[in-house]
Amino acid sequence: MAAICAVLWSGQAMAAERGPVTNLPMPRFVSLKASEGNVRRGPSLTHRIDWVFQRRNMPLQIIAEHGHWRRVQDRDGAGGWVHYTLLSGVRTVLVEEDMAPIHKLADPSSAVQAYAEAGVIARLGKCVDGWCRVTVEGSKGWIKRSAFWGLMAGETRE
Repeated sequence: MAAICAVLWSGQAMAAERGPVTNLPMPRFVSLKASEGNVRRGPSLTHRIDWVFQRRNMPLQIIAEHGHWRRVQDRDGAGGWVHYTLLSGVRTVLVEEDMAPIHKLADPSSAVQAYAEAGVIARLGKCVDGWCRVTVEGSKGWIKRSAFWGLMAGETRE
């Protein structure tokens, strides 16, 4: 199994393609299922809690796996080990561009449905030609892929 996924404990992947526990792609994005999630120094309850994530649906990137634990990091690279039950496969993104326009169509000349402030969390839909469909507090539309964090480079979604 080590040949399939060689991952350093620091979370730096070495030619990793699949997680050794889940066999899912590594790294990959998930979201925080709970409104609070303890972030630990190591993959067990005996490890110290370094901090607590406090934003439900926050996108996180899984960079390592060990048993029931996932090493995650946020947009700023901060992270640690979180129990898998606190994570969801529902894809969300974090808007980074302030007042990012959400268009009716995947076209910059289409009508703007809403504007998303930097820091807003949106639910991610399909992505085509540099645009992704998102849902933000009831508003649906298309946003430029460059305006948010939470999607792997080259990742496609249908």
